Amino acid sequence: MKKKIIIIGAGGHAKSIIDVIEKTKKFKILFLIDKYEGNINSYKVLRSNKNILHYKKYTKNIVIGIGQIKEYKIRKKIFDKFKKNGYNFPIIKSPMAYISRQAIISEGTIVMHQALINANAKIGKNCIINTKALIEHDVEVGDNCHVSTNVILNGSCKINKNTFIGSGSIIFNNVNVSSGKVIPAGSIIKRGV
Repeated sequence: MKKKIIIIGAGGHAKSIIDVIEKTKKFKILFLIDKYEGNINSYKVLRSNKNILHYKKYTKNIVIGIGQIKEYKIRKKIFDKFKKNGYNFPIIKSPMAYISRQAIISEGTIVMHQALINANAKIGKNCIINTKALIEHDVEVGDNCHVSTNVILNGSCKINKNTFIGSGSIIFNNVNVSSGKVIPAGSIIKRGV
């Protein structure tokens, strides 16, 4: 039986999440929550209710459908607020991604289509591992990070919390990226930043 889930946010990232969730066949999307009412594909978008406990009557399972470019605080605030009020943030993994059995992925993280996460990689809470991202062996990604499309994180590098890594960037082996950094698209990072 599929678990029920609600998506917070109804923009472009939410559309990609819908596709991943549908492909997993593990969850039934009840509706999306945003600042407006309407529809995305065949799903209703409901105007957000200030009383977040209101949604518990439907399910405790939440996924954040708001993307993260430059700014992690919105996703973190939503995660912390709903978590404090007893909601669950399942790990969502595309069946079209490869994830090593030795990798560790924390709650609230979504792994998009064709991402590859190798042995002993550790991914924190509330992260986006976007389409075709490659995370090599022994990489650590902190909480609230967005590893964007076609990023390559080479072996044993460390991406500290609240970091955004833009599309097509390459981080070399053993590089340490400090918390809260924004790495522009197409960057090649050979030493710590």
